Amino acid sequence: MPLTRRALFAAAAIAPATSGEAVKAGLSDALQSAPLLPARSAFAAMPTTYLDSGSTHPMPLGARRALEEYLRFKTKDGSTPNYSMRQKQADVVAGLARLIGASPDELCITQSTTMGENLVLKALGFPQTGGRIVTDALHFFGSFYTYGELKKAGMDVVTLGMTVEGRIDMDEMEASITSQTKLVSISLVSTVNGFEHDLKKICDIAHARGAYVYADIVHAAGAIPVDLRSSGVDFASTSSYKWLMGDFGLGFLYVRKEIQERLPRPWWGYEQVSAFQSHVFPYDESGGEPATYRTFDSATGHFGMGTTSWTGIVNLSYSIPWILEVGVEQLHAHRQPLVDTVQSELRRRGYQPLTPLDSRTQLVAFALKDARAKLTDPLARANVAISVSANRFRISLAAFNDENDIDRLLSALPGAPPS
Repeated sequence: MPLTRRALFAAAAIAPATSGEAVKAGLSDALQSAPLLPARSAFAAMPTTYLDSGSTHPMPLGARRALEEYLRFKTKDGSTPNYSMRQKQADVVAGLARLIGASPDELCITQSTTMGENLVLKALGFPQTGGRIVTDALHFFGSFYTYGELKKAGMDVVTLGMTVEGRIDMDEMEASITSQTKLVSISLVSTVNGFEHDLKKICDIAHARGAYVYADIVHAAGAIPVDLRSSGVDFASTSSYKWLMGDFGLGFLYVRKEIQERLPRPWWGYEQVSAFQSHVFPYDESGGEPATYRTFDSATGHFGMGTTSWTGIVNLSYSIPWILEVGVEQLHAHRQPLVDTVQSELRRRGYQPLTPLDSRTQLVAFALKDARAKLTDPLARANVAISVSANRFRISLAAFNDENDIDRLLSALPGAPPS
């Protein structure tokens, strides 16, 4: 491989995370200082060069230890007398709020990103209320189905296309947001190519015309600096199995505090209830109804569900403090030279880029006709894991990746796009 790539790494300002102070209250006892990056020792020794964390992020070893403690608690073997899932859940919500620039009462636990998005659509009364929804081709592809069905049901759904540089044109976005627009729905960081929207600008435009804004932040939370309050976004949703380093079955919905009381509850779940008194059982106080109750004055009070994934909470009780202690800015500083090398080398070889050259996120994508047929075997022979779709491929850079991983990737990929 050319020495210029090594020179690129040597010249890049890869800023390691500095040793932290003693971990503050609420952070995992396992975290006493921030590790240097790449944080290979924080994860298992993987038999594969893993460059696919954007699909499913490996769990940190500390999270595995936390889950082992949880299993002892669940087996009731007596070794965890002070174990409190209620406290762990509160700490996780508070930690995520800190990570994404929110307050805990603006967050509620859901099953997934998609569940959060659908709860928003239900609360806004779609499709019955009608109106326009503006979305784009770089939103999560699973949402194409959602908005396609809303269009069939009579809503005016506008899907903006991607430019040749891999962006969504802001002028086109602004022109599409009219006084009839009810919602602008985007991915803050696109799962397709890592393109990052200017979320505050979109919110300013949408709010000036009376529209709400929803952002899928599954590729932003834990990966790039996020401040939802400063952006003005109304709703945001994420799952935990990507850059929060968690697992499937647990997600979060953000609802801006100022709009919560405007929204009807899209459903009723017992997690919404803050106080409850039955009136039908022996020794109950009498009442005219079977029960009296109050709900939380929070996102949970409007959107809360039922049973929460406790294993997901336990996992995040380690990984979110780990991310906070290392620092998202440090994670970005570590990744960026790796991203830049992939971008420059594959462009030099003639691969068709999908990711803008100035992208500052952790995902890099290229278009290649019949990519799955052409790349599956060479990548398997080299024991390199990336996302490969029918006509494109995507590389995801994580805290444990280093220049050796990039070397192996570039050695595995054909020297020119295979015809």
